[in-house]
Amino acid sequence: MIYKLTKDFPREEIYGITSQIRRAAVSIPSNIAEGSQRGSDRDFDYFLRISKGSSAELETQLLIANRLNYIKDHKLSTKILDLLIEVRKMTSGLRIALRKDSKLQAPGSRLQALG
Repeated sequence: MIYKLTKDFPREEIYGITSQIRRAAVSIPSNIAEGSQRGSDRDFDYFLRISKGSSAELETQLLIANRLNYIKDHKLSTKILDLLIEVRKMTSGLRIALRKDSKLQAPGSRLQALG
């Protein structure tokens, strides 16, 4: 969807926002895949956080492209943005499940346990 959406961006943006949007979109599943093969739950959690950050980056870039009129409102639609929200929810759910299974603690939870 992202490659189709950015296909008609101005030619002068091929190394600018077009490239940024495409890289952020590819980064989301790539980081999930890489993290899943790292061998530790802590590493996997780290890459899931990176993936979640890439989804936020992608959303921001899409909104900027929309404001620059590179993406028309009807093309951006809520479908793409809703899919990004769904990806973030799934990534968060995976992180929660991972912490439960591996007893990874959320940042700051050790301090809370001590206090």
